Amino acid sequence: MVKVYRSKKAGEKILQTYDQLLTKWDCEIEERDIPTTYGTTHIIETGNKEGMPMVLFHGVGDDSALMWIFNARALGQNYHLFAIDTIGGPGKSRPNENYNKEFDDVRWIDEVMDAIKIEKAAIVGVSMGAYLTQLYTLRRPEKVLRGISISGSVAAAGKKSTMSAMMKIFLPEALLPTDKNVNKLIRKLSGKYYSVFTDNDLIMAHYKSLIKGFNNMAMGYHKVIGFSSEEIDQIRDKITYLVGEEDPFEKIGGKALLQQYHMNATFYEGAGHGLNHELADEINQKIMEIMK
Repeated sequence: MVKVYRSKKAGEKILQTYDQLLTKWDCEIEERDIPTTYGTTHIIETGNKEGMPMVLFHGVGDDSALMWIFNARALGQNYHLFAIDTIGGPGKSRPNENYNKEFDDVRWIDEVMDAIKIEKAAIVGVSMGAYLTQLYTLRRPEKVLRGISISGSVAAAGKKSTMSAMMKIFLPEALLPTDKNVNKLIRKLSGKYYSVFTDNDLIMAHYKSLIKGFNNMAMGYHKVIGFSSEEIDQIRDKITYLVGEEDPFEKIGGKALLQQYHMNATFYEGAGHGLNHELADEINQKIMEIMK
């Protein structure tokens, strides 16, 4: 069975700051674990239960508690939110022996959607979550009301390896996560609004514990499969992309792909990969405008 944390102590530290972050959401939440073929999937439910269902996916190496800390309260006023801890990620989801090279993202999301009794929902994802948003919209269009891809590009076939891009951006700082290097990495990932992270002691403590304690190989069974031109045509009218101009992933080809394939994208000057944190109020408002 895949090991999510590098050690028991590292996992305890991550979950301690995870719970502390949840207290800063400033809204009522309900946490629950959903059994699936691949293990238990942790869900944070909040918001307006009479509103449109909105399913939220975070990125690689982070979790729901951190990802939606500045979005849950605002979006929850109108929408019924379900923040999913990606299985294999460092949140509270727990993979079992079936989480292996046969893992199927679409089957996993299907099972989660069925368990929380959602027939149709808006899907919002950041980074790797942006890919899951696109993939599910492509494979299950009848279940997706609208997809919003934040800090992600169109998953075109033949683009550069995601792993090589991650290594280029995260190294060498992630290898030695001292306070200085974690601060430096945050600045590398972010735009000019990086202080939303660096000035928040709890966020920095959690992020440092993630870098030190999460086993990144645990996400290895999530396969990023490039879409053909025909498949991209199928999602173009249903996906909106929100990206920061200073996002290093956009600079190494993400923005160019969005423009090449004429995707519906909005670019934010001065913002980086943490767009929904860096410009939280603006992104919250944009999401609501898109969903109208």
